[in-house]
Amino acid sequence: MNREQLAHIIRAAATITGDGDIVIIGSQSILGAADVDELPEAATMSMEADVAFFDDDKAAKADEVDGAIGELSQFHETFGYYAQGVEIRTAVLPVGWEDRAELLDRVDSRPGFGRCLEPHDLVVSKLVAGRQKDLEFARALIEYEFVAVSKLHERAEMLDQPNAVVRRVRTLIARCS
Repeated sequence: MNREQLAHIIRAAATITGDGDIVIIGSQSILGAADVDELPEAATMSMEADVAFFDDDKAAKADEVDGAIGELSQFHETFGYYAQGVEIRTAVLPVGWEDRAELLDRVDSRPGFGRCLEPHDLVVSKLVAGRQKDLEFARALIEYEFVAVSKLHERAEMLDQPNAVVRRVRTLIARCS
């Protein structure tokens, strides 16, 4: 996925839900910090953007997104990429992530704009999930020196999680570097 495709998803999600303040929490959130040509291939391979909303207590907006531009929708079949509507709480993020989010506000994303996770917050969140694809994503950004290992350790300490989770994330950071 590239920034133009992410902007298209943001525009469509904003139009569908009537809410233009969109949070991108999955791997494609990295596009808030850099475009495809500035990133390792492993960081932009996904054709899915996880779309969430601050004001979506009952996940109604997430469901609207899934139904209209989600996997196997006409949108997906037409463009080859899609959105998955999720709730913000789906991701475990370091405290203060909202203040560090990178704004993707482009003419082609309006009437919406995307709040993309700052890369270190994103990688820590991926390491909390700990799936193989998340480890590969983290490893690629570390090897490419797009994120700093020392800052990842700092952000791991900012997780509002039990000590065992923080220790596991720190171990995964070491394994990926």
